[in-house]
Amino acid sequence: MKQTSCAIVHNGNLGSEKFLVQVRWLEKAAAELGFRVRVIGNQELIPAFEGGRSTLKGRYAGYEPDFFFFWDKDVRLARHLERMGFRLYNRASAIETCDDKIRTFEALAGSGLRLPKTLIAPLIFEACGIADYRPYDAVIEELGLPLVVKEAFGSFGEQVYLVHNREELLALEEKLKHRPHLFQEFVAASRGRDMRINVIGSEAAASMRREASGDFRANVTAGGRMFPYDPTEREREVAVACAQFVGADFAGVDLLFGEDGEPYVCEVNSNAHFKNIYDCTGVDLAVRMLSYIREERAETHA
Repeated sequence: MKQTSCAIVHNGNLGSEKFLVQVRWLEKAAAELGFRVRVIGNQELIPAFEGGRSTLKGRYAGYEPDFFFFWDKDVRLARHLERMGFRLYNRASAIETCDDKIRTFEALAGSGLRLPKTLIAPLIFEACGIADYRPYDAVIEELGLPLVVKEAFGSFGEQVYLVHNREELLALEEKLKHRPHLFQEFVAASRGRDMRINVIGSEAAASMRREASGDFRANVTAGGRMFPYDPTEREREVAVACAQFVGADFAGVDLLFGEDGEPYVCEVNSNAHFKNIYDCTGVDLAVRMLSYIREERAETHA
């Protein structure tokens, strides 16, 4: 029986141990599950169009693994590989949707899930300044104070801000005016705490509660502490639904605690880091994700 070949794609220019430890973890798990695995930096896969076809150049010209475990956010490369006929986990569309917080909420709009009230900042070209401040007064009127501002692109809570008054908002807008961002109501019931539920397929595979000390964000990178968490059935349903609405095979879904027990959707992460939740719960998501892929491929090719 032919051994299934797997290519793990990661960002080859992110050389910190924080990222590389998970790449090695995935490689080890894939090998132990019987895959013939190769780890590839995204810069080694050179997309090209030749003779009207999508192809690859460079070292990996002609390389054809059975699937790509795409552990990166290089969406253009992901789409290129899909045009060539390869199956990616996660798919390019899911990565693109989750990487952009505005696109995430566009995908979840109409889902029936509880979302914080969200307003999208206006587009301002780089050659322009803010000519009209009235929309920011409307933002305060709609959302109240304090309110949350999030850049569309960012990780680990580092591009998320809590604004307490109009002066802070206008000063922040001067900083962010040329970057896509959004405004959200502040969910006071969940201040400094949230839950991360990792979804694989249609299952909530691992969960933890995160709590901050002196910060409105609960991200572990921002100093939050981790605790094992047993989500309610509704919280599990919401997390799985989020992954399905964005089209993800696996995702880290961040939910906020609602004042009445109904959770708010905060974010959906297609490339959620899994070391912290392993340290917290002992659940090895690398093994679980790759096992899911093996089972899904067996069913598809049966």
